[in-house]
Amino acid sequence: MTRKLLAEAIGSFFLFACVIGSGVMAENLAGGNVAIALLGNTIATGAILAVLIAMLGPVSGAHFNPAVTLAFRMRGEIKTLPAIAFVLTQIVAGILGVWAAHLMFDLSVMQYSVKPRTGGGQWLGEFIATFGLVLTILGTIKVNKAWVPASVGLYISAAYWFTSSTSFANPAITLARSLSNTFAGIAPADVAGFVIAQLAGAVIAVGVAKYLFEEPA
Repeated sequence: MTRKLLAEAIGSFFLFACVIGSGVMAENLAGGNVAIALLGNTIATGAILAVLIAMLGPVSGAHFNPAVTLAFRMRGEIKTLPAIAFVLTQIVAGILGVWAAHLMFDLSVMQYSVKPRTGGGQWLGEFIATFGLVLTILGTIKVNKAWVPASVGLYISAAYWFTSSTSFANPAITLARSLSNTFAGIAPADVAGFVIAQLAGAVIAVGVAKYLFEEPA
């Protein structure tokens, strides 16, 4: 269990640091072009996800995401106490990753986002983004496990662009991004709506995956 938690901590740290750090770098270099900044943020995030899942998947399953941990708990593939430990590790290590990104770019470590991200369209975007992410993971594990790292990285890269919310798809990273007043931030008041939509998407995806990919008894 210690090895699994360390893997989750390392993965969450680097994933969250990448999301924030690449957002800062992209915005600094984009000259005010938001599309170019988002593209830079997208490429870095998709790439780091593929690397981290390939490297740490054999150790912990490479969740890095409470919605993914919830999905595996619902499927009985992780017990309740280890699942809670995973989620706490993801949140704490992820926040440390955000703070590390701030330090790397000479920003104030402690800050809060003022970027509003709310409304039905964005909540639907988060529901769809998380539903698709969990379905991608569960489906690809079933049909071609070797493709999980690439599939998840590519899915998130695409979802950055086809969802109105730019696909946070992760309750822990949503919380952590509220602590960063940078390109990838979200106002703290808007976190709850995103998290509810994400968890709902994960729950529905588990049921759909069971119907699609498991043989009837």
